[in-house]
Amino acid sequence: MDIQKIISLVTKTQEFIKNREMAAHVKEKGLADYVTQVDIAVQDFLKKELFALAPDIQFLGEETGLQEMKAESFWILDPVDGTTNLMHDYQHSVVSLALCRQGEIVMGIVYDPFHEEVFSAVKGKGSFLNGQPIHVSNAEKLSDTMIGLGTAKRELADENFARFRRVFGQCQDVRRIGSAALELAYTACGRQGGYFEIYLNPWDYAAGMLLIQEAGGKITDFTGKPLDPKKGSSVAGTNGYIHTELLNLL
Repeated sequence: MDIQKIISLVTKTQEFIKNREMAAHVKEKGLADYVTQVDIAVQDFLKKELFALAPDIQFLGEETGLQEMKAESFWILDPVDGTTNLMHDYQHSVVSLALCRQGEIVMGIVYDPFHEEVFSAVKGKGSFLNGQPIHVSNAEKLSDTMIGLGTAKRELADENFARFRRVFGQCQDVRRIGSAALELAYTACGRQGGYFEIYLNPWDYAAGMLLIQEAGGKITDFTGKPLDPKKGSSVAGTNGYIHTELLNLL
């Protein structure tokens, strides 16, 4: 599978994502969980194009929901990670696409159309930003890093904000961008030392997981166990050096 062909397809979604009229058509899927016409248009476009390119590969997308994946290979797509950002023209929304083969993520792309940044990785071949190699931060202590955080599971707000406070007390500062895929990509290229969230679906983290791994970092659940790209999970991705220190605070 030629990743450049896939990147070319993904970057064609820019016209949808920057369409403010489509972004204004919003439906509420659940509490603080939204879908716009952009999400649907991007998913329909990529599903059609990827099927034409590789009809034997199944498809798992956010707007179709979690389902049993029985094929050896399947795409994992979040058509717009950062939908709430998109609704408010906050310009931190990305397309996240991964290829899972025999239970492993072997290709990952996170595309930020607002900043013209394409993060990409193929298993065993490193991580890249716009074609240039990237690597995680070399900070060895949490106190030398910024940490990204996610606020999923509103019913766990008290527990979550206590967790944020513990981490904030030990690092340089915290950030909340509003897109897990972008936070993981920023961790992969060293802009921050790590990112964590109490619950993410596979389409939120699959591409970012490979980006971090191929950039020399580490990503697990909050207990240190490997992530299963067929399941939702708590997620902590770091440069590796600070991984244990961060997990001990979560």
